[in-house]
Amino acid sequence: MNSRPIAAGVQVETVSPAELYEVITGACSQDQARVQASGKRLKEMLEMFGTYNGLHEIASQRNYPLPIRLQAIIQFKLTALNHWKSRKLLSDAQRIEIRNRCLGMLDETDDSIAQFNTVITAKISRHDFPSNWPNLITDLMTVIDNNLQKRYVHNSSDPRDALMLRRSLQLVNAILKELASIKMMNGVKVMANIVEQLRQIFYGYYSTIASNFSSSALTNLPDAARFQEDIFLGQLVFKPIVKMAVWLWHRIDKQQKEEYATNQAWVADLFQNCALQIQNLVSLRKEMVNAIRQNSSMSTYLPAVKILTKHITTFGKFFRRMQVLNHQRFALLPMCGDLVLFYWSQVVDAPTSPEGSIADSDEVLYPLRFLVQGMALFKENLAQWSVLRRDGTPNKNSLSKEFVENAVRLLVSRFMPLNPSDLEQWMADPEEWLNEEERVQRAGIATVIQPIRRIRNAASIGHIRTVQPTLDLPDILQKEALYCAIGRCAVRLKDRLPFAEWLEKTLAVEALSQDPKFPIIKRRIAWLIGKWVSEQCSSPNNPRIWEILVHLLKDRSDGTDTVVRLTAANAVKDCVDTLEFSAEVFAPFLQDTITELVRLMDEADTSESKRRIATTLSAVLEQTKDMVTPFMGIIAEPVPRLWTAAGEDWLLKGTMLTTVTKLVEAVKDRSSALESITVPLIQESLSPGVMINLDEDGLILWLAAIRNAPSGGNRNGPQSLLAIYPRALYLLATNLDLLGKITGIMESYFFLDAPALLQNYSKDIFQAFTEGLKSQAVMVNMKDMVVALQFMVQLAPANLWGEPMHTSGLFAHLLLTLNDGESSPILLTEIIFLFSRIVMADAQMFLQLMSATAPAVNQPETNLWEGLLDQWWGKFDNMSEPRHRKLTAMGIGTLVATGRPEVLKRLSGEIFNLWLDVFGEIKETRLLHEEDPTNLELVSPTNLRRHWELDEAPRDYYQDSEGTPEFDRRKTLYDRDPIRVVQLNEYVRAHLGQAEAVVGPNFQVYLKDADPTVLEQIQAELKN
Repeated sequence: MNSRPIAAGVQVETVSPAELYEVITGACSQDQARVQASGKRLKEMLEMFGTYNGLHEIASQRNYPLPIRLQAIIQFKLTALNHWKSRKLLSDAQRIEIRNRCLGMLDETDDSIAQFNTVITAKISRHDFPSNWPNLITDLMTVIDNNLQKRYVHNSSDPRDALMLRRSLQLVNAILKELASIKMMNGVKVMANIVEQLRQIFYGYYSTIASNFSSSALTNLPDAARFQEDIFLGQLVFKPIVKMAVWLWHRIDKQQKEEYATNQAWVADLFQNCALQIQNLVSLRKEMVNAIRQNSSMSTYLPAVKILTKHITTFGKFFRRMQVLNHQRFALLPMCGDLVLFYWSQVVDAPTSPEGSIADSDEVLYPLRFLVQGMALFKENLAQWSVLRRDGTPNKNSLSKEFVENAVRLLVSRFMPLNPSDLEQWMADPEEWLNEEERVQRAGIATVIQPIRRIRNAASIGHIRTVQPTLDLPDILQKEALYCAIGRCAVRLKDRLPFAEWLEKTLAVEALSQDPKFPIIKRRIAWLIGKWVSEQCSSPNNPRIWEILVHLLKDRSDGTDTVVRLTAANAVKDCVDTLEFSAEVFAPFLQDTITELVRLMDEADTSESKRRIATTLSAVLEQTKDMVTPFMGIIAEPVPRLWTAAGEDWLLKGTMLTTVTKLVEAVKDRSSALESITVPLIQESLSPGVMINLDEDGLILWLAAIRNAPSGGNRNGPQSLLAIYPRALYLLATNLDLLGKITGIMESYFFLDAPALLQNYSKDIFQAFTEGLKSQAVMVNMKDMVVALQFMVQLAPANLWGEPMHTSGLFAHLLLTLNDGESSPILLTEIIFLFSRIVMADAQMFLQLMSATAPAVNQPETNLWEGLLDQWWGKFDNMSEPRHRKLTAMGIGTLVATGRPEVLKRLSGEIFNLWLDVFGEIKETRLLHEEDPTNLELVSPTNLRRHWELDEAPRDYYQDSEGTPEFDRRKTLYDRDPIRVVQLNEYVRAHLGQAEAVVGPNFQVYLKDADPTVLEQIQAELKN
């Protein structure tokens, strides 16, 4: 290794290419020890000059083993892009080399490396184009032009030409995506120039390629592979066109008149041609699918069908994106009506096609995604087509009543009823069927009914109140479909459908049916109730709702099944989690609901079902906090068993952690009884090797457990909150990602029992805080750590924290950070508040800490005092909170009492001025209050009086602990805080007296330079 000079004389090691290659090779090893050693060394090497260039060099070498190349480019992507402009790690010459290699990898044969190269090149282009990489687009377009000529003019079949064409088109698309996301004006101008340069060119490219999309290709079987590749290339060309068009469409209203006209004409022309092209593509695809069905030899075209399907759905995404950005302008585009009605015609034709023609597949005649896109386009345009002219007459696109009624009839009668396949899957695997059902066909189709309802009353619903239960399966299926439509249209039907009456006379009766075919209806009834209540179309405080849902949860007769119970569980959540929910109305049903939810979660087979039930249980606990304590055992008992059964399903475990958190919050001061359950869950969720996704949920549970734990009591034992405290210390020192939440946990632990923690873990506590504060933590987390230490100093005697604060190096680090003055003013002022708390708690301990720090940092003690006092005065104006200014004034008063000459020589100047500022603030507020005791401004959030005279602390002091025992612990500390209970003038007078006693007659020497007016003001305040 050698060193090279960087700006400002900083010495940075230069990486050894040979060692870097060896480290990357080790990272690919099967030897776990070697992998770990290589990972550790690579982390160090990432701080060396040339590492990023070296990684990129390794990735670009085709003669190196593929795993090594792949590892190198992954590391480059993960680290280099965030330091691309670093002069310490990269030179301008190296950046040029990397950019050249990026384009040199356009013929990369490995798809994974090529994909990473595409992402890397696009990210670099965001920084460097056009200023540092002006030829990027030109070079890419040259590659594309040359290879298009070879393929479509000279009829080349060279695989490398096709590969270069694919890679370069994918890169252009990625670059456009990156540049289109820039919001700054310079970036917008760059994107505008590129769009102007490329839009017509790519338009021509697509026309050239799309001329090959014809049924004539089907007659030439040997060309199936080339036909597939043509479609794929067409898709790659079309995606940049879409990005450019959408970018223009989104900004077109803000453009100047001439620019607007040009761009609007281009977008309109593109849209019109796309509206024609989609019809050709759909027709071609149907022809291909039917040909494959009829002739097995045509199966060679199946890959082409799959790509063509993706291409068609890309058109649909383009149309939908334009519609979403501005549906009014979209409706006015040429051929918009024809396009939307074409899509609707496909929806109409689909149900009459042979069985198996509709599925969520790229191979069937009517792919579900294509139909859903068509329905979405149709749905959004209905609103525009329903708008009347100013004279009240329909506009030119207005739909007839007959059209709307037929549309509703088609949806409800053909698309929405369950089919035989649905029923078979229901019976074979109820849970899996339920998990999938809402994601498929009917979820998308049913939403179309809502805007239809908004336009016209397309079908009568009055008859549903009098329809008698039927035993005929087709009638049951049709009724279920109708109930589905009513649920989807709840908002539009709430004023027309007497829901409470229908619930009482029809739904309640059907929910009790013992007919073995009625689970179909019961499941939909539960869903329907949840839908109407969650969309605020019916009140959740109707006892009949809870009678029905609890019955459906409990029922185990022949007339029900698992699907019904699971749907009822979801409906309970929908009804509970509403603003109108009344816990008092729900109270009679609470025990049965909890019991059945826990039972159902135990019975469920799939993790997704268990998660949904746990989510419902969490919602119930959240809304009935004051009522669930008697049922704590019912909920807590199965938790360890369910946790173990969840295995590696971290999503389920995360949901369970949330549920237990809600339980802890609900039972409040009884949560100590839950420690035997919560502590093991916290330990497992935060143990090494567990997926990081559990960390946050585990920390939330941990914080809830501490906050809700009662004060005092025995905290010993392997499953106590005190026993897992060392884990919090480890995370504080090592986990930057979760540092904010961990610091909050540390703070809550201090409030719970700071003396016990310091008696058992003082060395580890201060070591963890030292490492945390020395890390690269964000400023807000550093500030919060210092605040936690402020509370600790107030909550425990100095003999427990003084020595370890020194031996850990924490005090020295804080003092040097403060004296250096380079950190954020927010952090520096918090350190001053901490030092104020320390000196007020034990002034002699503070003197010992200062004295012991001097030799430890190899500085004269006087220098440390001078730096400290410079910052104490210098940062005073940064303190906006009056309580903090008073704290600082009291802290400096205690320092005065020590008699330190460094302090006393500033007494007549800085210190007197500091005190007078705070005296003046207090006096001003007192006078205002005397003038008008009822003046509400005196208690406003910005008033100076608030933080030391009001009965309540500021809200952020309690850190959202309201309603927990920790709130009481925080309030107790606040109520006895000297800032509140001690008058500042009395405090200063007493500590000046102490200083005079310590120094003796020489004390007057420190007053001889005082301004007479200032001294008179001080004396007046001290006599007040």
